[in-house]
Amino acid sequence: MKQSSNKKSREATAFLYERLSRDDNLEGESYSIGNQKKLLTKVAKEKGYTNLVHFLDDGISGVTMNRPGFVEMMQQLEQGKASAVFVKDLSRLGRNYIEVGRLTEEFFPDHDIRLVAVSDNIDTAEGENELAPIRNLFNEWYARDISKKRRISNKIKGNSGEPMGLPPYGYIKDPNNPKHWVIDEEAAQVVRRIFDMTLEGFGTEQIATQFEKEGILTPQAYWIQKGIGRPGKTKTRPATKWNGSTITHLLYQQEYCGDVLNFKTYSKSYKNKKRIHNDPENWVVFQDVHEPIIERAVFEQVQQKRGKMRKRRTSNGEHNMFSGLLVCADCGCNLHFHFNQGNPEIKYFNCSNYKGNRGTCQSTHYIRVDFLEEVVLGEIQRLTKFASLYEDDFLKAVIGHSQQADEADRKLKEKELKALLARDEELDGLFERIYEDNVSGKISDERFSRMSRRYEDEQKELTEKIKQLRSEIEKQSSRTMTTDMFIRLVRKYTRAKKLTPRMLNELVEKIEVFNAEKVNGVWEQRLRIHYNCVGTIEIPSALPLPTPDVSVNTRKGVVVNYAPCDVAI
Repeated sequence: MKQSSNKKSREATAFLYERLSRDDNLEGESYSIGNQKKLLTKVAKEKGYTNLVHFLDDGISGVTMNRPGFVEMMQQLEQGKASAVFVKDLSRLGRNYIEVGRLTEEFFPDHDIRLVAVSDNIDTAEGENELAPIRNLFNEWYARDISKKRRISNKIKGNSGEPMGLPPYGYIKDPNNPKHWVIDEEAAQVVRRIFDMTLEGFGTEQIATQFEKEGILTPQAYWIQKGIGRPGKTKTRPATKWNGSTITHLLYQQEYCGDVLNFKTYSKSYKNKKRIHNDPENWVVFQDVHEPIIERAVFEQVQQKRGKMRKRRTSNGEHNMFSGLLVCADCGCNLHFHFNQGNPEIKYFNCSNYKGNRGTCQSTHYIRVDFLEEVVLGEIQRLTKFASLYEDDFLKAVIGHSQQADEADRKLKEKELKALLARDEELDGLFERIYEDNVSGKISDERFSRMSRRYEDEQKELTEKIKQLRSEIEKQSSRTMTTDMFIRLVRKYTRAKKLTPRMLNELVEKIEVFNAEKVNGVWEQRLRIHYNCVGTIEIPSALPLPTPDVSVNTRKGVVVNYAPCDVAI
């Protein structure tokens, strides 16, 4: 009796499936979810079904069969809960020829399920429809053609400077112009603090821990609180639980300089929606499009310091601002931070590869921290005096004599690049026009094939030239930008009285430490300072800018003096 009741319930039940994607919006109001529901409800009732269950997927492409509403419907069909499925047309089931064919040819018949596709005049209760496979094939072709058109449209938009993605944490879309980003000041303050703390020597995990202590919302939690919709799954973790990986991700966002970076990801085909990271050389970058949160100079400094910011700690957890910056002048290995066991106030570095510690380096390259601080501060003060008192000589030392020729060459390449991009965009338009002419019958398939092949060959050649030019321009721009940035930084610290971690990280790339040697009866410790962006700088000996007079007692009766080594060997 119960089995008979279940059978009657199944026979009276029909599943009504509605689907709408962004592409289907192009077809007009008839494809809206609401109109699909009305149509299917009316037809199902006319055919005698009294128990109607709706399943829907809104905003999901039919190319993928992994759609929540569709998957749930299929699971219930396998459990025998309905005897019929109603859709507006076969494309609602999907635009995948193989998968939809499997449903119509195998799954529905095997499970004794009636399929009604209203607009396609398909009702399996009235017999097999021979046109169904052809309709499925056309539905997949439609998805492919729409994908091709969308790719062309996206390429045109992306190459015009319009942001292709959502604004990163710290920005929101301009309410008056969604194609433009404006600063979200509340989030931007957090971003600025991340960059500041990084330059002050804090690691990503330290920053994350500090933010968690202060109860600062993570980007995801912040967007949820503000009602800002973002794609992807929401992770179930505390709203203030920051990860070092989140900090790292934010530190690499060039958009904070005011730039738009397009084509950072791509998909392999219209059937595979997975986004793949694109090579940076294939990105299209537009500088100074929106207001920056981070100065470009600060962003470049952080990028240079990333990977050099790991701070070696002593057994009691202490770290030093020179950690990660000191290298052995003889073997090239890093120097490690220590303190004297008998007198913890004496802090020093020595070569991590010293043979006494099972390494291969012949000397310890011992150097005291207090000695280092005095020397580096003295050299920076000497450099800032060089910049302020002898500006022309300083610019020559930093930039060299080739900048003017380099700048002229870069401008010529930028002009050539602009022309290539214009032709590339023109080819996109030509391709789209001949495609439409082919569809409308104005040109034959043979002519379309011949013309499209010629355009594609030219575009492929253009792509290679554009990629090469962009790479060359980027290198030249980087050289100009980094030297300008360094000059501004040097002037920033003209009146510095104390060495700080930020000053050190902004100005110094690395310091080569030589082993102390006895010269004419006097012990000397040589250092070679490599500055960010420009390397070593030789200050002319003729100028009245004496080297820092620094000495230190390493042990009773032994004094070590500083001896500069400005020029790299």
